[in-house]
Amino acid sequence: MAAALALLLKLLPLYITVGLGWLAGRFLNASGSHIAGIMLYIVTPSVVFSGVMSAPLSTSVILLPFVVFGFCTLIGLMHLVIARGWLNNASANLIPLSVGTGNTGYFGIPVALLLFGDRGLSIYIVCLLGTTLYENSIGFYLAARGRYGVRDCLLKVARLPSIYAFCLAVALNLADVAMPTILIPLFDNLRGAYSILGMMIIGMSILSFRGLAGDMRFTALAFFGKFVSWPLLALGFWWVDSHWLEIYDLAVYQAIFLISITPIAANTVVIATLLGTEPRQAAGTTLLSTVFALIYIPLMVSFVLL
Repeated sequence: MAAALALLLKLLPLYITVGLGWLAGRFLNASGSHIAGIMLYIVTPSVVFSGVMSAPLSTSVILLPFVVFGFCTLIGLMHLVIARGWLNNASANLIPLSVGTGNTGYFGIPVALLLFGDRGLSIYIVCLLGTTLYENSIGFYLAARGRYGVRDCLLKVARLPSIYAFCLAVALNLADVAMPTILIPLFDNLRGAYSILGMMIIGMSILSFRGLAGDMRFTALAFFGKFVSWPLLALGFWWVDSHWLEIYDLAVYQAIFLISITPIAANTVVIATLLGTEPRQAAGTTLLSTVFALIYIPLMVSFVLL
């Protein structure tokens, strides 16, 4: 319980940042849509690039993002089928993005550092690249399909730089090309901006604290997929691999489980804002999941990881 309390205190600055974002949107007329473009096309690719460049790569480690990517895709497509039969508007196409990925960066990185230390954090970062790849490919495509045709969606995905940043970083890392020392402070600053701006966008997207849930069916389905389906899949992988396949070790199981219990990704709001697809619904549900995670994550960590 002491560890759960320490984790709870560690998360409080993130909630303060959401509140600051709301104040900026309410009283300074700050626009989340402008910051969303900066996040998606500049800051996020930079964080992906620096994370892969600093990770110790091996064949099994390189495969981790694709394992996580596969899990995200499975969860997302399963819940999309349900959403199309349950929801009556374009918000159904936001469900795969809401449930498949998670706030693995803004939220997860501080938690991973607290729980696992530097070595565990590097494994966690490699795993979370799978959610980033999903977010910037299939997740983005399915969200865009709520408003655009197949050709337009594919063109939008092809313009997302995070995928190219990942491939370039893997190639440079395997070629033993190190990050130039002069650039390290730049990428450290961008990582900090990634967390601060990402959480503030959630706050900026909320104009009123009334009716955050919006369509309760959307919120209920998003919560079920994110906080029930994803953790069950992660625990199932943990059991199967530890008892039968024996490919990975405890650090990987813990990293994937932590990814599974993070709240809905702030980038869901970023993408919904850029696409003009129910951004208030996405922002409200994301904020509610972030508040819920304040209690949910410490409890799950205490029961499973500690």
